[in-house]
Amino acid sequence: MILSMTGFGKHVLQLPSKKITIEIKSLNSKNLDLNARIPSAYREKELEMRKMIANAMVRGKVDFSLYLEFTGDDAPTSVNSGVVRRYMAQLADISAGEELKLMEMALRLPDATKTDREELDPKEYVAIKESLQAALAEIIDFRTSEGAVLEADFKKRIHNLKDLLAQVVTMDPERSTSLRERLEKAVADLKTEVDANRFEQEMIYYLEKYDITEEKVRLANHLDYFSTTLATADSNGKKLGFICQEIGREINTIGSKANYAPMQQLVVQMKDELEKIKEQMLNVL
Repeated sequence: MILSMTGFGKHVLQLPSKKITIEIKSLNSKNLDLNARIPSAYREKELEMRKMIANAMVRGKVDFSLYLEFTGDDAPTSVNSGVVRRYMAQLADISAGEELKLMEMALRLPDATKTDREELDPKEYVAIKESLQAALAEIIDFRTSEGAVLEADFKKRIHNLKDLLAQVVTMDPERSTSLRERLEKAVADLKTEVDANRFEQEMIYYLEKYDITEEKVRLANHLDYFSTTLATADSNGKKLGFICQEIGREINTIGSKANYAPMQQLVVQMKDELEKIKEQMLNVL
């Protein structure tokens, strides 16, 4: 099973006098990059909430937002009436504007409003943590659904690579025969006598240089290992990425040794399939 690093989770907590909305969004990243936007009233619990998110998300660029909206009459922010009156008196000395205009100007000036700092209610924080867990559960479900789509695509690509490798294996004897015939023709075109034994030794040496038996075996093993890792209970994005590198190395070596146009065409198709896997692999947890 694999998980995607892309996801979104949201949960709304309605309290008697306030509404708290928790949103978590994640995108792909090599490591955990957590950005948190939290009202000052909950700053003392930021590290604890970050730890909860980090344990659940593991990896990715994560944006965590906690929005606070007061719905009752006991909002902590109020107008600082004494300061506003002094502002209005000073503004009236400067300009003979209407009282309403003076009040609008005064309310824009510093300290026109005041906020009473509230102590965090332990029961309220417990409810916030439960809401955070609910949002994390939602984003993990999102990641799981996205991961299932990616996993299906990976299985399809690996199946295609195995089919192409089977064609390479079938074509290899034909390629060896073609290489031998081309060498014999090249020597015949020289129209000079050659030592048959020495020519056969050189022929064997040359054909061994272009032998791809090891590459075929290793590539088959890497493809099987990719499928096995894909089926594990954990999402192993980094491990699968390393296996992709090894698969690419074997495909490149086969291409460099092929020296046979039909086989090189198969190698190009294999590279195309692998590139599609690598593009999607960037989003795997």
